[in-house]
Amino acid sequence: MFAASNQLLWSMIGLLLTMGGTFLEAYGTTFPWSWSQQGIKTFSLGVSYQIGAVLLVGCLGGKNAGALSQIAYLVMGLTLLPVFAEGGGIGYVKLSQFGYLLGFIPGAWICGYFAFKARPRLETLAFSCFCGLLTVHICGIVYLMISYLFPGRGAENLPLIQAVLKYSWFSLPGQLVVVCAVTIVAYVLRHIMFY
Repeated sequence: MFAASNQLLWSMIGLLLTMGGTFLEAYGTTFPWSWSQQGIKTFSLGVSYQIGAVLLVGCLGGKNAGALSQIAYLVMGLTLLPVFAEGGGIGYVKLSQFGYLLGFIPGAWICGYFAFKARPRLETLAFSCFCGLLTVHICGIVYLMISYLFPGRGAENLPLIQAVLKYSWFSLPGQLVVVCAVTIVAYVLRHIMFY
């Protein structure tokens, strides 16, 4: 599909986008038909662009570049570079939400796999992004469930169902909006780059 140099380039781009997206909060605007009465108002979606970066590199660089970029991101974060939302370091593996970061690797791979199975159409790219997002959440929930089997599972003492609601359910609407934006950006860029 891609030459090794192209995959390495997309991996580097994905790493940089993921690091930047971690600290960039996603915002939405009010509907255009209401702008004349109240002006353009923005509101927080409650998520960052991190998951968008993970999925975008899968859609543009393919499965291997997507997975490689996320492996590099995790290695950087676990070796004390402050690239995670709350810093970095090996202690991150004790946190309940670490499974979502682990899920970035298969999530990016699955997104890239489906993104290049067919011609780049909006519906195929949206499907690939949704599959990648679902994979991230499945990995995160499984890690949560495993972490609740062992004592010392992190700083929080939430019941399991509340942890799932906090880390998956409440962030899902904002992440779905980001997925829609990623789908459109990937569609446009894939057509501009003719692949």
